[in-house]
Amino acid sequence: MSGRFVARTLSVAALGALLIAFGTPSALAAPQAPPGHVEDVITLPDGFQPEGIAIGPRARGYVGSLVDGDVYVFDVRTGQGITTLQGPGTQSVGLKIDNRGRLFIAGGSAGEARAVDAATGDVLRNYTLTTAPSFVNDVVLTHDAAWFTDSSQAQLYKLPLGPGGALPEPDAVKVVPLSGDWVQQPGFNANGIAETPNHQALLVIQSSTGILFRVDPETGVATAVDLGGAVLTNGDGLLVVGRTLYVAQNLSNTVAVIHLNAAGTGGQLVDRLTDPDFQVPTTIARFGNGLYLPNARFDTPPTPDTMYSVVRIDR
Repeated sequence: MSGRFVARTLSVAALGALLIAFGTPSALAAPQAPPGHVEDVITLPDGFQPEGIAIGPRARGYVGSLVDGDVYVFDVRTGQGITTLQGPGTQSVGLKIDNRGRLFIAGGSAGEARAVDAATGDVLRNYTLTTAPSFVNDVVLTHDAAWFTDSSQAQLYKLPLGPGGALPEPDAVKVVPLSGDWVQQPGFNANGIAETPNHQALLVIQSSTGILFRVDPETGVATAVDLGGAVLTNGDGLLVVGRTLYVAQNLSNTVAVIHLNAAGTGGQLVDRLTDPDFQVPTTIARFGNGLYLPNARFDTPPTPDTMYSVVRIDR
């Protein structure tokens, strides 16, 4: 078990307890860690500028770089680096891994997405999603498609997958405009994306307003999810586990915990998680009983020597 206890700042905020993280062994000592131990703070390369995270088989974690699109691969249990998959020189933002060992990566300001072999880093296929000013931000995998958000344009992008998960041709990209309750705002808009618990629709957070939307994947009609008045300020990455939605609130250094109904039309904010090691966490991946979040440190001017990390908290 981890030595870290997560600060819960909703119903138990009145406790006001100071949470203490137990000391963690250095990277060199990690292989000698006792069975069951996991690292709570995983060091990334200096200057890496992480944003998205995915965790695949064999406890391998993948974090993408906003600098050059590199993907850093590490063992989520020991925190040890395994390899770095070379990027294309453009950004790697949100990413997900499928059961075929493929990483689907949002390409940020390049307006693109790509599918990458998670073992070798080879680009299996590259997709131009848009040529207009854009920021392709995050991705979710469904049973028949990869869906990408655009924080600059009021639209989603669908890459339909063929039989056996076959990658589509580059011209198969479908643009799905957002409508209904969706009102495009100044600044960052569509950001994190996930499936509803019943897998019938999509959930998209609008960062500029903190509003969570349920989106019909066939029509793009967006309906605000009834959260009883809760606003998800600085909402970023989303993760759905069963009927629980986790929302990374980056500059708030918080993870909101929401219990959703199956259709994703409504839910209740039941907890807020924080951690003393959070430094603008952006996205969330799960391994065992842990949630892993990269610290993007958007409030810190990036330099080649800026230190970055991934933080694990209990869920």
